[in-house]
Amino acid sequence: MSEVRRTASASVLPVAAVALVALFVTALVTAQLTASKILLFSLPVSLPVVGPALALPGAALAYAVTFFASDCYSELYGRRAAQTMVNVGFVMNLVLLVLVWGTIAAPAADSGFADQFAAVLGASTNIVVGSLLAYLVSQNWDVLVFHRIREATDGEMLWLRNVGSTATSQLLDTVIFVTVAFAVAPAVLGVGSVTGGSELLALVVGQYLLKLLIAVVDTPFVYLVVRAARDRGVAPRVTPSD
Repeated sequence: MSEVRRTASASVLPVAAVALVALFVTALVTAQLTASKILLFSLPVSLPVVGPALALPGAALAYAVTFFASDCYSELYGRRAAQTMVNVGFVMNLVLLVLVWGTIAAPAADSGFADQFAAVLGASTNIVVGSLLAYLVSQNWDVLVFHRIREATDGEMLWLRNVGSTATSQLLDTVIFVTVAFAVAPAVLGVGSVTGGSELLALVVGQYLLKLLIAVVDTPFVYLVVRAARDRGVAPRVTPSD
């Protein structure tokens, strides 16, 4: 009986792993559903390129949380586990879109409400194409760079791999998303208008500045999560090659 209990206990996923995967998926779903709202943050001073305010899609805030979750998960469970989470998350993103679009296409009892529902939850084709491509590239890059830095520093300096991996991956994410969603997709698909070069640059710089700030601010919280998980024995100590 004791052997059965030990086997059952060993098969249960650690609380830290479940919590981080749940946070990752929740933030990912939220980012997809909030992408169409454009946010505008006023600045105390006018900056080059962006001017007196930062303009960015609503997805930027939730999407930044996915990098926090993936960095914590990478540190605790290794590169292969993190890449699996990222790639499964990509597939689940497609499932989310199919379910949302299927609900939008289904007959509605109230046509007026159906139009509002579609306007809120039905992200444009351009946004979807840009966000999915940016996600696939940037999240896998984040995991790769995180562990390259981990190997180079022999597992030390968690702050460096957290900031370094997120800073580079967020740059890739921002450039790919803005370029594809606001320029390439409209030109190729013929949906919406193509955004000019100066406006594209302002969107890229504005989003990246906010994401970079979040990457720096969340570093103490990465330390907190990793230390708490290891102190409670709910996460293994992985080697730099894992």
